[in-house]
Amino acid sequence: MISEQEILNAGILIVDDQQSNVLLLEEMLRDVGYACIASTIDPYAVCELHRKNRYDLILLDLQMPDMDGFQVMEGLKEIETDGYLPVLVITAQPGHKLRALAAGAKDFVSKPFDLVEVRTRIHNLLEVRLLYKKLSNYNKELEQTVLERTAELCESEARFRRLTELSSDWYWEQDENGHFTKVYGPVLEMLGIRVDDALGETRQDQGILWNEAEQEILEANLAARRPFLDFVYSRTNPDGSRQYLMVSGEPMFDHCGRFTGYRGIGKDVTDTMRPNDKSTDNL
Repeated sequence: MISEQEILNAGILIVDDQQSNVLLLEEMLRDVGYACIASTIDPYAVCELHRKNRYDLILLDLQMPDMDGFQVMEGLKEIETDGYLPVLVITAQPGHKLRALAAGAKDFVSKPFDLVEVRTRIHNLLEVRLLYKKLSNYNKELEQTVLERTAELCESEARFRRLTELSSDWYWEQDENGHFTKVYGPVLEMLGIRVDDALGETRQDQGILWNEAEQEILEANLAARRPFLDFVYSRTNPDGSRQYLMVSGEPMFDHCGRFTGYRGIGKDVTDTMRPNDKSTDNL
């Protein structure tokens, strides 16, 4: 909402080649409390004045010598690139009203002045103008906030990825159907998986024997969509060597609570596993 004080503090420019009209409008505005009033009798000065001061409302006489109000509005359009022309035209010609509105003016008042009507139209236009500016500023702030949050998320993701790389051998993500969608590091090689198409269908390498009991535990957790931490499972490679892998994972859900897949990290812990430590009771 716009307060009455904000309206009374709005910037107003009066443009009329008749000094008597300028004085009348200035006095009328000051009498009701408007504090920021400027004026000129030179239509050629209007655009430069507005470029410097960005008035909230311009009271513009249409009939002026050498350069009329329509020409002034054309110049103002080059400054007000957002398309909002804060102009209240003043005219003694009824036929000019529709033309002025079509040219971009927001409203009009007729000569001779009805001071009550003039005050009402000025007040209403200023209220709309200030609301428009407030909305525009809010949108700019919102856009800036979105840009900042996006940058923060990108930076956070980069830090997370770097920490993941330092603390593990691989990072992985799967969709709700169990297909890999993101892999960093030798995930597929470690798991003995061959990918027929990039991040598409996969199949296990032949010759690798996984511990079936451990596999059942891991698959049960995945099926139940439970998180798991530092789960160790083993396999026998085609050359007869035994390999131990440790993985951690968590299910992912969208904003509606729908399951979208898993993500996690893993590492080869074969070198750290001693014969008496090879247990899978750490889920």
